[in-house]
Amino acid sequence: MPREPKLTAPADRALAYVCRTLNKYLRAPRLIELRNIKVNLADLSAEELSRCFRRKEASPVEVVTSVFTRLDAWQPKLNAFCFEDRERTFTDAKASEARWQAGVPLSPLDGVPISIKDLILTKGWPTLRGSRTVDATQAWVDDAPSVARIRDAGLVMFGKTTTPEFGIKGTTDNTLTGVTRNPWNTDRTPGGSSGGSAAAVAAGIGPLSVGTDGAGSVRIPAAFTGGFGLKPSFGRVPAWPLSPFGTVAHLGPHTRHVTDAAMLMNVISRPDARDWTSLPFDPRDYTVGLNDGVRGLRIAFSPTLGYVKDVHPEVAAAVRKSVEALAEMGAHVEEIDPGFECPLEITLKLWFVGSATLFNAMTPAQQALADPALAAQAEQGSRVTVPEMQALIKRRGELGTLMRKFHERFDLLVTPGVSVPAFKAKASHEWDTPIANFLDWTPFSYPFNLTQQPACVCPCGFDMEGLPLSTQIVGPMHGDALVLRAARALESARPWTRIAPLC
Repeated sequence: MPREPKLTAPADRALAYVCRTLNKYLRAPRLIELRNIKVNLADLSAEELSRCFRRKEASPVEVVTSVFTRLDAWQPKLNAFCFEDRERTFTDAKASEARWQAGVPLSPLDGVPISIKDLILTKGWPTLRGSRTVDATQAWVDDAPSVARIRDAGLVMFGKTTTPEFGIKGTTDNTLTGVTRNPWNTDRTPGGSSGGSAAAVAAGIGPLSVGTDGAGSVRIPAAFTGGFGLKPSFGRVPAWPLSPFGTVAHLGPHTRHVTDAAMLMNVISRPDARDWTSLPFDPRDYTVGLNDGVRGLRIAFSPTLGYVKDVHPEVAAAVRKSVEALAEMGAHVEEIDPGFECPLEITLKLWFVGSATLFNAMTPAQQALADPALAAQAEQGSRVTVPEMQALIKRRGELGTLMRKFHERFDLLVTPGVSVPAFKAKASHEWDTPIANFLDWTPFSYPFNLTQQPACVCPCGFDMEGLPLSTQIVGPMHGDALVLRAARALESARPWTRIAPLC
């Protein structure tokens, strides 16, 4: 589990003692009164925490303490974290507290706790990518662009969240840290590959996390855990190093509130020259216009994308109610399919080529340590020929063109988030799903990685077992602000539960 950094200097040891003492005596969750209700600081949104800091109603140190208390209670049940560094976290929180006291915060999110998916480089912390093949003892000297911007803005990073090995599948289990579980029902998976981030946010272990999405990996776990997950337009959030899975891989926020996602986008969308694929910097404030509603917007509703045969009836009913709510708020809704065939073959073959690139670069000893799913994907990817790759890229381009033209007629597209509620969690060696079917239950996600459009999932109700269901909102390329605006309208019309009740 979490590895503590080695402390050698006397000053380091003294700091560690102070932090342990703070942690010991501040373990009782701090309650504050908000709108005449006593609430735990760990339950507050990033926006509410920012307001509390500004009014000096709470401090970043108190908030981090409450988050660690929640983490200690739920990590044994959820297994959402693979690394913590509490000494460094409390040092950063104390520095943020001093800035707020002096009236010079680095950003509105200064001091707000945030976790980072273990695929994203974080200076001084190991990024093992859920794999036993990565050397944990190497020097960790770089921040990924999103982490660098988070640090610049003063947010307090408090841990790294679990992922399947190299983010290769839509559940979160690996041979390094085991199985991550859903806070709504710990027998169920939180989805993946950003399952640790989604489970943490849903359990109130920090209001913010950053995940990655190559075929649904932000949206799937947000859907399964009742959270809000945004896959921005490709290149809107700079990435480095670039994903081995290529230009389907996006970075985006996990939150419980749409406004929090907009606030985090203001931070992580800032430019970084290391990502040559990133979009030109857009200085917009994503919170501006967030509450403008959907009146007059042209929204296409496609309950099956024209080819999905199996959508759970409770999912279908809940999504239709979301669409009805959008219509009641003044949107012009038309039930229509975009008109493309199932692009699963394109996704699988391009993805498996990435898996082959990863696996074939390993030594035989490393390959023996890898998740069996990675080896199986790599074997498939090694069969893809260069002419076949060229044909796949051409078909992907045609899909992208079709969707660009579709959004000349419609501002937004609404679909289910995932076609089923969360299913049983399993260890890596327990899955028996054929390799060709491992994305069958999430057919609404991967098309929009191929097209690189922004897309989000919003909670929209529960099934008979109390598991969250979700609605997906897809926007035109570069229409990230519009997707957030529509999600905020839906959140306002049909407020969703913020924290999983078990937590």
